[in-house]
Formats: sequence, C-alpha cells, structure tokens
Amino acid sequence: MSKRKIILNLCTSLDSFIEGENGEIDWCLTDQDYSMTAFLNRIDTIFFGRKSYEQLVQEMPNAFSDKKKVVFSKTLKNTDVHSRVISGNIENEVRDLINAPGKDIWLFGGADLTTTMINLNLVDELMISVHPLLLGKGKPLFNAIKGRKKLTLTDTKTFSTGLVQLYYTVEKK
Repeated sequence: MSKRKIILNLCTSLDSFIEGENGEIDWCLTDQDYSMTAFLNRIDTIFFGRKSYEQLVQEMPNAFSDKKKVVFSKTLKNTDVHSRVISGNIENEVRDLINAPGKDIWLFGGADLTTTMINLNLVDELMISVHPLLLGKGKPLFNAIKGRKKLTLTDTKTFSTGLVQLYYTVEKK
C-alpha cells in the first residue's frame, strides 16, 4: 500500500499573495473548471487551518460535503459531523492519516498551516494556480519557510483567462 500524498492546491496572484490586503479572495477566477474536477476525484480529505475552515463554512456551507475535513486549531471546538479537529502533535497525527487507507489529501490552507506542513516536510506536491493580476499587498503564499525546499516541475497548464497552473513535486531529504 502506498502512502497518501499531501497536495498544496491554491490560488495566488502573480505577486504571490493568497489573499488581498483585507483578506479578500474575490479575485480568484471561477469561470471555468481549472482542473478542479480531476483534482477533487483524486482526494478524499481536506486539511484546513481554522480561519480557512471558518471562511469556507460561512461562504459555502455545503462545499466539499463528500470529503473528510480535518481542521488544525488550538481554539476551534465545534465542527460539522464530517470534520475533525487536530489541536496538537500535528506531525504524528498527519503521519497517521497519510499512512491510513484512502485517496490523496488536499492541503487547502491557510498560510500558517501551509508553513507548518512544509517545514515538517509533509507536503508532497504543489498545484499553484497563478492568477493574472498583481495585488500589491496581502497575505503571502509562503512565509517563514525554514531552509530551501527543492521542487521539480512536473506539469504546467495555461487557460484562456491567463491563469497558469504550476505542478511541482517536493524533493524529500
């Protein structure tokens, strides 16, 4: 049995922000599929930080109802019946999840959880959708990454809107 992969899949502006200055994500293109149907068929679990989870529940309460949701938070207590909260020992909890049977796992965000997962060498692949705009200010895609992380480009896709998807594998040490 092969272990499940953790895939960071998110949108970014060309200047590498995942949110605008006031937390806005209204600039993310949603006018076509952008490879999401194939991606969603590949996964059965989604990892969220607390803020990303709460934003999803508020804006799209029924989104991804067929997926297991894992929320990483020291403060969140209540989730829906399809969700679970991990509040400590992230590395051991995640290793147990990736070694359990199932499909791959989507690292949805946010920035703090992404940083933690990358620094713990738990991310296997990146699927970054670069949107054709500059935000100027906002929350950066990567922050406080410890040391270099070598990536290997495995694919690219371009769309009529100017969106470019970059696919990478993360070299493990």
